[in-house]
Amino acid sequence: MARNKNPEITINRILDTSMDLFLKKGYDNTTIQDIVDALGDLSKGAIYHHFKSKEEIIEAVIPRLYDSSDSQLLEIKESTSYTGLEKLKQMLFISLKNPGQERLATAAPNLMKNPRFLTQQLYNTVESIVPNLVEPIIREGIEDGSIASNNPKELAEAFMILMNIWINPAIFHCTEEEFKNKFNFFKKLVSDLGIPVLDDSVLEVLERYRAIIERERK
Repeated sequence: MARNKNPEITINRILDTSMDLFLKKGYDNTTIQDIVDALGDLSKGAIYHHFKSKEEIIEAVIPRLYDSSDSQLLEIKESTSYTGLEKLKQMLFISLKNPGQERLATAAPNLMKNPRFLTQQLYNTVESIVPNLVEPIIREGIEDGSIASNNPKELAEAFMILMNIWINPAIFHCTEEEFKNKFNFFKKLVSDLGIPVLDDSVLEVLERYRAIIERERK
């Protein structure tokens, strides 16, 4: 079949098919040939025309897994019904409860061990999530008195890096007891920094995520 003249259609087909395979077979067990076979009318060359590797494909797939929470996060950010601290709490819980979190953990439990993805996670956190979402909410909290800090940018960066990297069980393996100890330390730390946003409900979601990661790695 001739290549579609609209590359966006072809790219979306590749990503839709790849996401389905990653979730069914797992990222590590899916090959480019599997994607070619599932598409049926595209060659490897056609796929490599748009994506240089399987890694590039999953980089493009991951945002699709989290799309469902984007509108919720924007709604919270723009709301005038909550304090900055309340917005930060809701933002955190919405992000953690996103179904894409568990779907990715099941499909690719070792993904964050890849230095390329770890670097991407750090870059996305500091260059996108912090300035566009977390820092503005913290500044709002400082203005309304719900957050006590003189360093909104640094606080936002430290919180998100620790949340997305240090306490992320997809990156650092730990037992249930070790994880609870890390969480309790982190909970006290962020409270001392002026953003008491961690509680047992957050621990419950994170522990479920940790358990899925450990199960899929076995």
